[in-house]
Amino acid sequence: MTETAGGAPLGALSHRNFRLFFFGQAVSLSGTWMQTVAQGWLVLQLTDSPFYVGLVSSVGSLGVLLLTLYAGVVADRVDKRRTVVLTQTLQMLEAFALAGLVWTRTVTVHWVIALAALFGIVNAFDIPTRQSFLVEMVGKEDLLSAIALNSSLFNATRVFGPALAGVLIGAWGVGVCFFLNGVSYLAVIWGLLAMRLPPYVPRPTHESAWVGFQEVVRFIRGDRRIATLVVQTALLSIFGFPFLVMMPVFARDVLRAGASGYGVLMAAVGIGAMLGALMIAVYSRRVPKGRLLIAGGVAFGVLVGLFALSRVFVLSVGLLGLAGCAMIVNNALTNTTLQTLVPDQLRGRVMGFYSFVFVGMAPLGAFQAGVFAEHAGAPTAVAVGGLVSALVVLAAAWRVPELRAT
Repeated sequence: MTETAGGAPLGALSHRNFRLFFFGQAVSLSGTWMQTVAQGWLVLQLTDSPFYVGLVSSVGSLGVLLLTLYAGVVADRVDKRRTVVLTQTLQMLEAFALAGLVWTRTVTVHWVIALAALFGIVNAFDIPTRQSFLVEMVGKEDLLSAIALNSSLFNATRVFGPALAGVLIGAWGVGVCFFLNGVSYLAVIWGLLAMRLPPYVPRPTHESAWVGFQEVVRFIRGDRRIATLVVQTALLSIFGFPFLVMMPVFARDVLRAGASGYGVLMAAVGIGAMLGALMIAVYSRRVPKGRLLIAGGVAFGVLVGLFALSRVFVLSVGLLGLAGCAMIVNNALTNTTLQTLVPDQLRGRVMGFYSFVFVGMAPLGAFQAGVFAEHAGAPTAVAVGGLVSALVVLAAAWRVPELRAT
């Protein structure tokens, strides 16, 4: 089945199913990042308000906050491939709807909020199912490779998608970005349908969803490392990661760089994150994972704070690149640690819990950043978030010393 030794840095690409998924995702994620940039710019044009920029982003993650814990239970009980095909199809239709509203000039911020909420509901089921589906594509021996490659792909498209979106918005407006994102979903849907997988055999279970949820809570609380990483991820999602939500405000009002500059700023984050993920993929068997996870989290908070203080565009781009690298080092190693320690029968539920704190807490983060920026300015909001993030990771390292030895 594989052409490389299990556990090799790029061993996941030796699996045909993962290659189909990987290259389909390369197209689809490029479109997703285009839509992310276009949506932020559209909301700023419609409202001229940092608050609404944060609000739309928070609404887009609200479904994950409310439903992803239940979705993790569902992911352990369903055919994961069929579920991901369904969620990707629904997200494709949402992108086409946005394009239609823009092109017919009927779009309002209320339509954007409604479609963002729909996207978030679908995403609540997509994320834990897709995360736990990785092991079915590559097996446990190449799971770390698959996670690292998936992270590098996510952030490589963060480079291409925003850069292209900046050009397209300037030339033809935001509608074309939404339309091309819709088309891009066809690539990943085709890849999923073309996979060769054994027939799905439902796992018999008589327990309720509530009992299944209680089981995963006991598992997480039973390991101090896992519990600490879950809490740390939640706090970073609330205070650290919302710096991305404020990027349209920095591009237009702080750095005076316009739509094209917005694309460059987002691309800088992606370049740094891509390089960080590739480093983990190549050196995953040599690096001290626990200590690197902590160092990445602290460096991320410090770099975000420095970015908030910068008023020079080139310096801001450089700081964002380094922040992106530090962010993905922390995030990828957190994901890898959780996936490595979890038993197969709990994988979907643990990934649902991880998605809940990683994505589901984002509405709170985006909302607090929007309110803070509205009253104290975007630079102050982002700087405080960076400082809090660094302190959170330092506190985790001090309270749970075994995390450093992981």
